[in-house]
Amino acid sequence: MTDSKLLPPVMWAQRSAVVFLTINLEDVQDPVVKFTNHSVYFHGTGGLEKKEYEVTINLYKEIDPEKTKNFNRERCIEILLAKAKPDEPYWPFLTSDKKKHHWLKCDFNKWHDEDESGDEGLGGMGGGGGDFEEMMRQMGGLGGGEGNVKPNFDDLDADEGGDSDDEPIPDLE
Repeated sequence: MTDSKLLPPVMWAQRSAVVFLTINLEDVQDPVVKFTNHSVYFHGTGGLEKKEYEVTINLYKEIDPEKTKNFNRERCIEILLAKAKPDEPYWPFLTSDKKKHHWLKCDFNKWHDEDESGDEGLGGMGGGGGDFEEMMRQMGGLGGGEGNVKPNFDDLDADEGGDSDDEPIPDLE
């Protein structure tokens, strides 16, 4: 076993005022997460083999370390970086070196394009989700809301026509 520290897998996404970072490392013991105006530092021991991980991410633009937060979940470390200038355009890169790093990937579950309206789903770190049933009600499906009518299948007769795939399955020989 070597003394070198490994780079943890990191995912990122952004909204107009914040950047989401997820360090995908399970069961991290005593993680060290530090912020400066231009960087994020992580050090911790975790994963299935309890190896030591460390990374310093030099950021594309400035953040506000006072408003930045991190959460140690069982399966990952979630970080919410507050951009120093929330009204400026989306960052085209996370890192200042503008390189593609093997340990850094886009988190499409939390990603919203700059031209998408609103920052719904921002509360908590759950991603862009929102309530599926509420979305379906707004789209006119699932019923349940006032004025929405649930579909009625009473007029369907099971004996009519039959499907073409309702033929018996032949025995195996």
